[in-house]
Amino acid sequence: MPSTIIQSIHYRTELRELDVLFTTGRRYIYRDVPLEAAEAFRTARIKGRHFNSRIRGRYGFSEVPS
Repeated sequence: MPSTIIQSIHYRTELRELDVLFTTGRRYIYRDVPLEAAEAFRTARIKGRHFNSRIRGRYGFSEVPS
């Protein structure tokens, strides 16, 4: 999953939470994300572009303190 801005992603099906760790070290939890949206993000060829167009601004989120 090479990306210049996304270090890792993890989806918790039972909670519908998408956990995104950025290469900056900042980590966010996106809530109420459908499984299909998480899978599309996971399999996207260009993760940053997909995140910006299909995740950011569409789901509630909170930053995880470091």
